[in-house]
Amino acid sequence: MPQLTELDDMLRDDQRLQTWKLFLESYRRVLDTLDDELRDKQGLSLAWFDVLAQLFNAPERRLRMSQLASSILLSKSGLTRLVDRMEAEGLVERASSPTDRRGSFAVLTPRGEQVFREAAPVHLDGVKRHFGCHLTDSEAKTLAGAFEKIRGPFRSAAECAPTD
Repeated sequence: MPQLTELDDMLRDDQRLQTWKLFLESYRRVLDTLDDELRDKQGLSLAWFDVLAQLFNAPERRLRMSQLASSILLSKSGLTRLVDRMEAEGLVERASSPTDRRGSFAVLTPRGEQVFREAAPVHLDGVKRHFGCHLTDSEAKTLAGAFEKIRGPFRSAAECAPTD
């Protein structure tokens, strides 16, 4: 078992760990800023925007609740309560599945689509200003390639050999 000073050195000197930490800090800062901007300019949280975006891009503007849970980019916990609140605001509605009594759909309402269309330019401008403008095209391509590798078929640590 490593001694405390050895562990300190390992944590401090591992470039991948430092990159992970920078990724998390950047991710959190950008998400918090995007959330603040959407709330200030549109009265809409980033979580609500995410649900609207997923439904807007879905066939027939509807997704099974289970599909919505797996497709949202933010926290999946509390999705049912989130959709309940959005339904109360008239942004989404629930529809029963005609083929499966247990399943229900979240459906984007015309009001939800309008709110999404008004909020999307604010969000996209924020993504550009707080993320995209910091990257050259080459850096964006490199990051996209790295993220695709990470997101792709998940490999265990035993399968993942560091490249140096």
